[in-house]
Amino acid sequence: MDSRAADDGSTIRRRRQCELCATRFTTFERIGEVSLVVVKRDGRREPYERAKVRSGLESACKGRGIEPAVLDSLLSSVEDRLAVRGGEVESAQVGALVLEDLRGLDGVAAVRFASVYKGFQGPEDFEREIQLLVEPPSPPAG
Repeated sequence: MDSRAADDGSTIRRRRQCELCATRFTTFERIGEVSLVVVKRDGRREPYERAKVRSGLESACKGRGIEPAVLDSLLSSVEDRLAVRGGEVESAQVGALVLEDLRGLDGVAAVRFASVYKGFQGPEDFEREIQLLVEPPSPPAG
């Protein structure tokens, strides 16, 4: 009878009517999500947690004036690319995709994120990361 997005936009609310008895009822439909498993550096496997990645993004972007909706969009883009890879992904792949998108969004936030994701040990690590922002990588020869 009627279909519309629910309040948060992740659910479709459908108003239906039974063809036999004419009873009306409402159903809510959600898009099924692919479950990802993240393989950590030490070999442990954990279910992917959007909140963990979001927290890292928020820390990197703190005080940078980036709207939460922009972070949601960035995170959704990363998750879409991870879902294509399916099943298991290495934590390094998650970090690399986030960092790639963050570089295009805000250089300072990208360096902050990289310092944690890559485990910077000294100033030379920061210099190397900043150089990546200033001089984009050269295309492969051949």
